[in-house]
Amino acid sequence: MLYPLKFNPLFEERIWGGDQLRRKMDKKLPEGKLIGESWELSAVPGNVSVVANGKLAGNSLEELIEVYMGELVGDKIYNKFGLLFPLLIKLIDAQDALSIQVHPNDKLALERHNSYGKTEMWYVIDAAPGARLANGFKAPVNPDDYAGLVQSGEIENVLNFCEIKPGDVYFIPAGRVHAIGAGAFVAEIQQTSDATYRIYDYHRKDANGNERQLHTELAKEAINFNDTEGEAVKYTPRHDIPVNVARCPYFITNLLDLDEEVMRDYAELDSFIVLIVTQGSGVLHCGADAVSNVPTVMKVKKGDTVLVSASAQGLEITPDAEGMKLIETYVA
Repeated sequence: MLYPLKFNPLFEERIWGGDQLRRKMDKKLPEGKLIGESWELSAVPGNVSVVANGKLAGNSLEELIEVYMGELVGDKIYNKFGLLFPLLIKLIDAQDALSIQVHPNDKLALERHNSYGKTEMWYVIDAAPGARLANGFKAPVNPDDYAGLVQSGEIENVLNFCEIKPGDVYFIPAGRVHAIGAGAFVAEIQQTSDATYRIYDYHRKDANGNERQLHTELAKEAINFNDTEGEAVKYTPRHDIPVNVARCPYFITNLLDLDEEVMRDYAELDSFIVLIVTQGSGVLHCGADAVSNVPTVMKVKKGDTVLVSASAQGLEITPDAEGMKLIETYVA
């Protein structure tokens, strides 16, 4: 098996960003910039992740897939996606509200952008008092009313806004109108796609005094106007046992809240595994890797994202004394 891989984060400046990635996750952000997103693992053209650790440091994710193929990502995934890693992992710091937006499904994205669509999920790592997310509509919306709602700004009033707290999970299928509100700090797992249609942006202006481009008409065909199922995912937190919070054709996601050492068995899984550490620290114990042929022990901490190869038979995870919380995601 390949040793677990860490990647250099790709920082994205955003009009709504801040410095929470530095303060909450110890990221080394560029000075003087509002950083809204840390792309932890990406195969989006122009923003492909590069390995940060071990003998493979400096190689891109695409280069690794070209060499290791199914050993890295899983045979089924390699046969379907080729050199394209199918998930995009982000940490998002919303010091101000993000635009109201929607993503196309696979069919529409292929027709318009020659890309995949975007189904995604959010895990709330932290939230300021009163922070909210919008996910879907309160009630079905007549498509004929859509343009007027956007023009008047009343689109906000028909959205399903939910006050959030750490640990909340939201699932956002392609076609669901959504928005991340000010004060939210979330991990985002999504299909590899950068297809986003901005519907409403509060008439904000950038440093040059220009409002950001809207995609009102493009969005109309993508929107599911009957989608009113945007409440938080219901789950029961448990210690030292994986808790499933998302299962769809694009990814399966579990939460791990660890006080004790656990063994994760991946022997029957034909997929890579991504681990995102959202709280605490600990150690990952793996078998001998294919590069150095020695057992791998990796220290991880809050803010780390780790890619475990499909060839891994299992993983022993040992939290430090204060415990550790992780998100575990893979493709079925």
